Amino acid sequence: MSAALPLAAADVYDAQRRLRGVAASTPALSHPTLDDIAGRSVVSKAEALQRTGSFKFRGAYNAVAALSPRERRRGVIGASSGNHAQALALAGRLLGVPVTVVVPHDAPKAKVDGARALGADIVAYHRQRDDRDALTDRLSVDHGYTVVPSSSAHAVMAGAGTVALELLWQAPVLTAILVPVGGGGLAAGTAVAAKHINPNIKVIGVEPQAAADTAASLQAGQLAELAAVPDTIADGLRHTSPAPLPWEINRVLLDGVVTVTDAQIVQAMGWAFKHLKVVAEPSGAVALAAMDGLDLPPGPVGVIISGGSVDLDAFHRLVATPPPRKEPALA
Repeated sequence: MSAALPLAAADVYDAQRRLRGVAASTPALSHPTLDDIAGRSVVSKAEALQRTGSFKFRGAYNAVAALSPRERRRGVIGASSGNHAQALALAGRLLGVPVTVVVPHDAPKAKVDGARALGADIVAYHRQRDDRDALTDRLSVDHGYTVVPSSSAHAVMAGAGTVALELLWQAPVLTAILVPVGGGGLAAGTAVAAKHINPNIKVIGVEPQAAADTAASLQAGQLAELAAVPDTIADGLRHTSPAPLPWEINRVLLDGVVTVTDAQIVQAMGWAFKHLKVVAEPSGAVALAAMDGLDLPPGPVGVIISGGSVDLDAFHRLVATPPPRKEPALA
């Protein structure tokens, strides 16, 4: 089925070869308490321990490494709420490529400072007033930069798909994988890679309840757009509409989308810290928040903890008093 889609398993394996010795092979972690909560074995892929703190490094490095010498000399640009910015900055530093990142004015300071410390030039925009993509495109044309999107690019999705390749090598008996959905690149790469290895595996996307643009699109049968920028603590998933290329894959290969509340996300951050010793940012914890109460085939479930870029004060403020959790709903 994937042969007709804008990403093939071969692309993911190519990315895996390019990333060998560069990206971290992150651990697959488990804990009996999480198994008890979910009523099944849970294997968590700790991409919060990836270089720059999220899975985004895989796609950013794969994309920059694939550029021609001329494109590398002229530099790259990407738009991001923070994790892709840091990933692109490190990829540029490792490969000697100038990097500019376009970030929202309210992006977490820790993420923006991280990108700047790695050598990226920062351009800020206002979420409610500015057109991020138009600004990125204009800077690309003015300076000759190559645009490296955070999700909607073949090389970026292929790099993200290597998370699933590793996870299924570490835990080959999984019957389902829960994966965060923002722009959709990680979910698309995961679905292509996982279903190539095991066509029967279920791949479930997870979104914040307030930012369920992919769930809305699946229900509508076409790209849908939220009326306003979502208000959720999961800053990396505040999309108003799915990215076009990942959407073409996710509409076919995802087996469903689960929505979770901010309260559930906070509780999952606490679970990750207490039981797995992993610091997860809100966007990174959404899949863990949805691990129980789902109608899935019997057997172990994989959960991708996609990122951990959160500063200490914010993490403590969020998890100090975990709110009551509610059950997720399958869209």
